[in-house]
Amino acid sequence: MSELETLTAAYQNLKSRNQNIDMTRGKPSAAQLDLAAGMFDLVHSDDCRGEDGTDYRNYGILAGIPEARKLFADLMETTPDRVIVGGNGSLAMMYDALAGAVTFGVPGGEGPWKAAKFLCPVPGYDRHFAICERLGIEMLPVEMLEDGPDMDAVEAMVAEDASIKGIWCVPKYSNPTGAVYSDLTVDRLAAMKCAAPDFRIIWDNAYVVHHLTGEIASVKNIQKVAEAAGNADRILTFVSTSKISLAGAGVAAMSASEANVKDALERMFFATIGPDKINQLRHVRFFKDQAGIEAHMKKHAEIIAPKFAVVEKALSEAFAGTNLASWTKPQGGYFVSVDLTDGCAAETVRLCAEAGVKLTASGACFPYGKDPRDRNIRLAPTMPTPDELERAMEVFCTTAKMVCLKKAG
Repeated sequence: MSELETLTAAYQNLKSRNQNIDMTRGKPSAAQLDLAAGMFDLVHSDDCRGEDGTDYRNYGILAGIPEARKLFADLMETTPDRVIVGGNGSLAMMYDALAGAVTFGVPGGEGPWKAAKFLCPVPGYDRHFAICERLGIEMLPVEMLEDGPDMDAVEAMVAEDASIKGIWCVPKYSNPTGAVYSDLTVDRLAAMKCAAPDFRIIWDNAYVVHHLTGEIASVKNIQKVAEAAGNADRILTFVSTSKISLAGAGVAAMSASEANVKDALERMFFATIGPDKINQLRHVRFFKDQAGIEAHMKKHAEIIAPKFAVVEKALSEAFAGTNLASWTKPQGGYFVSVDLTDGCAAETVRLCAEAGVKLTASGACFPYGKDPRDRNIRLAPTMPTPDELERAMEVFCTTAKMVCLKKAG
């Protein structure tokens, strides 16, 4: 029996198990969410005031409570006056920033963005791309390298085209490749010449403390570099505790220049009379400071690092020594990016679903959902239990290898 025939028989056997395992998104597992259970006991009806006595049950404090601004300022390596603390997710704050730019413009510009374009490192984060598509911002893909986007391409494009208004960046443990931006990449992004005076870098530092190993990556502070280069308004930085505390009830924050903070607060004035200050207070009391966040994230790593090890072991056993697949070995974050033989990703995802393993749609990590080579698949190991993950990887590796061998003829 040939290897392809053996794999086909194994696939049919796996398909008959009637499994239902979801690996479509980077969700924290229940065990990770349980780590923040103590948060629910930290704010009571008779104890919900700030350090200065302010009653946080009421309206107001648009930029977030002072204690939370201080906590996030330390995390984002800035000062509290440059931080806005918002609701439960940074995605909403990023959407608001770009929706505001399209509707009203931004500091340094000449009014609303019209026929705007955005650079999108690929493979990248599908929800970033969805924001652009929703707002009618044309997306231009640029290749993601091990140390960040292809800066030769980025610099050439932004220098020539004033309609290119920004770029998406996930600088540490990038989604989905796990890439970490080098100091040189940060320097070039902060100082590059842009035809658009209102160019913006959306610095989505979603995985800033999401380490998997003791080898902790560091990324240069792009806001400070941009200020030194005379481009202080270029950077909008976002973080959240969505994958630190509670995915559906975390706290998000944005840091930026004085002008950008002022602009954001002016827009927010018409949309809200204040954020959920009780939840912000709950987070401050739970984490206390940066050291508290770091200690908490070590507990996360103890839960999810073994899952990434399961993925690495399965991929190595299935594909090492072949030319059928390559994959990333991230030091942190939530994903493993796999590149199969060209033309094999969509069929692999389809057949995995038929065998009970749901994966992120092929092409999702590219603008408009179109992977020109139909090869990239994002694996999200965190949500399944270890046993489920082992079974899911058996399905994935068997299916992917079968599809690739069929493609090879």
